[in-house]
Amino acid sequence: MRTKINALLTILLIFVTTVSCNDYLDLRPEDGIVRDEFWKTKEDIQAAVVGIYSSLLKSPPVVKVPTGGTDYTLSETLFMFGEFRADMVSPGGFVTPDQRDITTSNILSSNDLTSWAVLYRVINYCNTVIELAPGVLKTDPTLTQKQLDNYLSEALAIRAYLYFTLARTFKDAPLKLTATLSDTDNFQLASSTQNQIFEQVAKDLELAEKYAVSSYGNTAYDKGRVTVYAINAMQADLYLWMEKYPDALAAATKVTNSGRFALIPMSGSWFSRVFAEGNSSESIFEFQFSTTNLNPFYDMLFQRPEFVASQTVLEDVFGVDFADANNVDKRGDRCSLIAGTNEIYKFTGLNNSERKSLQEADTHWFVYRYADVMLLKAEALAEMGQGDEALKIIKEIRDTRGAIKLTEQVVDPTNKADVIDYILAERARELAFEGKRWFDVLRNARKNNYERKELMINMALVNAPADQQQSIMAKLQDPNSHYLPINEYDLYTNKALVQNPFYK
Repeated sequence: MRTKINALLTILLIFVTTVSCNDYLDLRPEDGIVRDEFWKTKEDIQAAVVGIYSSLLKSPPVVKVPTGGTDYTLSETLFMFGEFRADMVSPGGFVTPDQRDITTSNILSSNDLTSWAVLYRVINYCNTVIELAPGVLKTDPTLTQKQLDNYLSEALAIRAYLYFTLARTFKDAPLKLTATLSDTDNFQLASSTQNQIFEQVAKDLELAEKYAVSSYGNTAYDKGRVTVYAINAMQADLYLWMEKYPDALAAATKVTNSGRFALIPMSGSWFSRVFAEGNSSESIFEFQFSTTNLNPFYDMLFQRPEFVASQTVLEDVFGVDFADANNVDKRGDRCSLIAGTNEIYKFTGLNNSERKSLQEADTHWFVYRYADVMLLKAEALAEMGQGDEALKIIKEIRDTRGAIKLTEQVVDPTNKADVIDYILAERARELAFEGKRWFDVLRNARKNNYERKELMINMALVNAPADQQQSIMAKLQDPNSHYLPINEYDLYTNKALVQNPFYK
């Protein structure tokens, strides 16, 4: 099997290195190599799916983004997309100029971080499985339809999640649903609208749910591969963006009623169990880093910190009791961050007092955790006028975590905006630095034709330099500025693309 997997990964590397100079997706393989070398047995499908998961952890070596800049891994990209325009991170001592520009809304299409290559690379791996795996039914009589469907579910769900990420980050993007298998493929693809992408994501997740397994019979697989509950979590998230609140509630309830997940009460071992070790009862879907495949955050957040926690996070998010130093939210200091230095600690800590060594930097990337889905459910309930039920969920999380009285809010359950604000505050505490913050605030600011645009403005001003506050406020008045521009390389190589009007 190891030989099979290595062969498949070699083919995936060819996908991204055998390219033409005008290939905007950087995904052209040599004609025929995929069909000729693979797709004969069910083991080939399994190896291809393993290749998808491998690509979530590390970008293929020697490959650089088209602009020639840093080739970030997917987890780094998800961290930056979800955090660096929000209010909980600030530039660190080793921040790059492109990173700093985005934190201050000084964004140009030449910025390396606007490249979507890392996402489309994995999307093409998913497309390849979706397109070619069904043909194996004809060549391998031991492959059952159920086995095939299970593999297709994983590819569909991961593709859906990546397109969901693209639509939340860039708004409009090309929606390519077929594999790149030949140099004759059409690479001049116009962007689909955000709503069109959301509809396709919903369709993919519906099919993936139908095909999905509830368990692989192994904890690491259940947490590190897509199960039906990971799909339900994605659906809950997606439907909130689509303002389909009954659907979001139904999807989240499938997770909370499953009996397979539970909050772990706060204790001295809570941090280690949930974050340092991972795959706990709170885990729904995590990228499985290991000591042989280390996460990228040890360097990014500790050795050469590109980002640190904002100065106000400890006090404003977690609360500081100046009268009692022992009265603390344990999700704050020595969990999410280190007080004083503002180092982001969640992805490097071994426990509440010791950091992992570089050789032990295997903390996972947390795509969905149980508390995340609980709070998505609370948001759906609030939007449906069931604020009292939403507040019960917040209370359950706060009680389990031992949140301090200073951050408790007395909220009228009939005041939807106040309930939502409380949910956002609790999501900030619970999901700090997990790539959620920007998307949480944007999702709620944009509802009802940007009825609550002030959420974006207030968030941006937390870290805005004094001499740039007015400029940033003016930019954020335009909803198109809430999304990143199409990279100039992609515009040059794909003439069907049209730049986000804010960046023209």
